[in-house]
Formats: sequence, C-alpha cells, structure tokens
Amino acid sequence: MGQYKRVLLKISGEALAGRDGVNIDFDILRGVCAEIKRCANAGTQMGVVVGGGNIWRGARNGAKMDRTRADHMGMLATVINSLALADVFESLNMPVRVQTALEMREITEQYARARAVRHLEKGRVVIFACGLGSPFFSTDTAAVLRGVEIGADVVLLAKNIDGVYSADPSSNPDAVKFDEVSYEDVLQRRLGVMDLTATSLGMDNRIPVYVFALRDPGNIYRAVMGEKIGTLVE
Repeated sequence: MGQYKRVLLKISGEALAGRDGVNIDFDILRGVCAEIKRCANAGTQMGVVVGGGNIWRGARNGAKMDRTRADHMGMLATVINSLALADVFESLNMPVRVQTALEMREITEQYARARAVRHLEKGRVVIFACGLGSPFFSTDTAAVLRGVEIGADVVLLAKNIDGVYSADPSSNPDAVKFDEVSYEDVLQRRLGVMDLTATSLGMDNRIPVYVFALRDPGNIYRAVMGEKIGTLVE
C-alpha cells in the first residue's frame, strides 16, 4: 500500500472515553495525538473527524426528543472533543485548526474546503467538527465527505474492532476477517462497516476506506504507513 500522502482519520467519541465509556480520557487523547503528530512529521497531511458518542449520541440518547434537536446536541459534543484534541496537539507543539460545519466564530473556524486544504499543505492538523452540520447524518458520512472534498488518498476508520468480519466476531466464533472487501460486498452482505449513506458515498466517489483497531494508538501510524493491520474497503 505504501505511505499515504493525505488522509482523513475518523475517530469515534467512544474511543476517547475512559473505562466508564463517557467523558474524555486525556491519557488516551495524548496517545492518539502523539501518533497523529508522528504521521504529520513523516510527511502525511492529517485531517481528523471526531465523533461525540462519549458525551451524547443524538438518536439513542435523545429517543424522547425531537430528532433534529438531539442531533444538534450531538454536533456540539463533537466540538467539545475537537477542542480537547486541539488543546493536546498544542501542548505537543503541533499546529492545529478546528473547523466546524456550523458557525462558531468565537472558538473555531467555519469549514471552508480551500482553507482546510491550505492548512494541510502547511503541515497543520485540521479537525472537522459538527459532522455535516445537518441532522440525520452520521460522523461516518461526514468523514467520507470531508475525505472526498480535501482529496484524501484514503479514509481511515479507527474502530473498536480490528477490521471487517463476515459476521459479528463477538457472537460468532466462525467469523472471518477480510484483508480486503469491495463496497458491493459490504452493501450486499450488510457487513456494517459504516452506515449506508457513508458506504454509498464512498463507493460513488471511489475513495478507499481502511478499517482498523484504535486500542493501540500506534496503529494510526502503522495504517498511514500502509501496514496491513485491518481491512481495506474499495
């Protein structure tokens, strides 16, 4: 695979939480940010989309709420995580910018593709928050769209599982892990890599998605360097 030159890394909010699965574990954040900085220092331009599930999951936590309002709360959760990541990057002397799909002039930049690309070309990490800025769309979909917009070579999905399996490995001991799988197979076999909108968007725009486990933050660097540690969807 070789080293990727520009990537969009998606990190779930849950991956940034402590053992209780909520809030923010700054020890985890420091490990993640250190690996992203390592990738940037090696010459890879790094864009990041972060979820907010450690703080709020719109559809699930807001089951008794208006869905639009619940999803807006989820967008704000991604901003909290993004600001925490930015603070850790700055403590590591890594230049960083946070861009939000919704305007928050006092604390972030509003997302603009050309500005984001310019930041990347200058060696800054760019964190994209608020998903797409619209309800009913997941941060997986936001990750694929931002990856396409910035011209990323690949979308890296850092998950709690080390790849794509033929079935749920936690309940099926016969589940087989794929090294590579096509978008068509993902859709036909309902392999659950991403939601259907994100999967269709990736397939239509021919951008590969690489799924790997984040439990060892060093896997970020390995994935960027092209090591085969997960599953490539293309």
